[in-house]
Amino acid sequence: MARLKPVLVFLLQSVVVGLAAAFVAVLIRPQLLPSTGPADPGMQPASYADAVAVSAPAVANVYTRRLVLANADDGGAADRYRSNTSLGSAVVIDPDGYLVTNFHVVAGATEIRVQMADGRIASPTVVGVDAETDLAVLKVDLGELTAIPLGRSDQLRIGDVVLAIGNPYGLSKTVTQGIVSATGRGLLGLNTFENFIQTDAAINEGNSGGALINTLGQLVGINTAVLAQDTGTEGISFAIPVDLVRGVVDEIKRQGRVIRGWVGLEPGELTRAEANALGIDSSSGIILTKIIENGPAEAAGLLPGDVIVAINGETVRSRQQALLIVAAMEPGDRVELDGWRNGERFAATLTAAERPPEENP
Repeated sequence: MARLKPVLVFLLQSVVVGLAAAFVAVLIRPQLLPSTGPADPGMQPASYADAVAVSAPAVANVYTRRLVLANADDGGAADRYRSNTSLGSAVVIDPDGYLVTNFHVVAGATEIRVQMADGRIASPTVVGVDAETDLAVLKVDLGELTAIPLGRSDQLRIGDVVLAIGNPYGLSKTVTQGIVSATGRGLLGLNTFENFIQTDAAINEGNSGGALINTLGQLVGINTAVLAQDTGTEGISFAIPVDLVRGVVDEIKRQGRVIRGWVGLEPGELTRAEANALGIDSSSGIILTKIIENGPAEAAGLLPGDVIVAINGETVRSRQQALLIVAAMEPGDRVELDGWRNGERFAATLTAAERPPEENP
């Protein structure tokens, strides 16, 4: 025992000295203390501030004024006009001063004012509009502007995080967050050509024409509409995909309008029951509900009730798909149709014409 006593004293002295040294070291460098948070940087709370910093400078506010018809107060004996103002958003897509917004934001406006993210205000020129996709291109003369980087909407996946940036209710630079709920949405009755991104990012009055971005700050869509403006519907909003926007904007910049193919027929959805009734063993196809007089379809001998299953070799599964295939053609293009008539297969050849404004397909 006598021999152990010096050893114990030595050990105790060593522990005390070690603790004292550790205390001094931590006092001088507190970062030496172990972290109580997650060690993996990927597990840190997510922030999209960098994405917003990239894209927000390219999002502008749009203020419009219109003259609308209003009944007089004396029982409607006379009509009068009143001035009506509204809000919207726009996105700089070209440093030379080109912005894209929704057609419905500027339609019928007698005055348009654009306020850039840096506070500058300008009266833009309307370069061109495309009512059938609800897009419009504006031009401002403010020198070189910061343009938003363009992403690819065809790479979006269900569940991807997206951010909406715009001017809801006049609250400029408002950012809301959501996820992609669906892509390729159509049959909503909003536009002629519908291929919407569905998202639950909050979109309100004034957001129309604003940016839908991914987490890299790239534009993936132009915010356009909500499903309903009532308390019973939440989290269902729609944006025009940037791949469609890119093509429309390029054509408007080059020629002031969008030139689309047209074959002079009105397609309808073909149900399985209708296919069975017509003696067609097929899960695809569209039924022709109307043939436009003096159009290419009439010239080729097509009839109401014909079922079209392929256009230029591409299987057709919906009315919207058929519209998009034909619209992508150039006037003068050859169009090969495969279909069914009275239970028998047939083929027809057409020459695409230019789609008239607001015309049936």
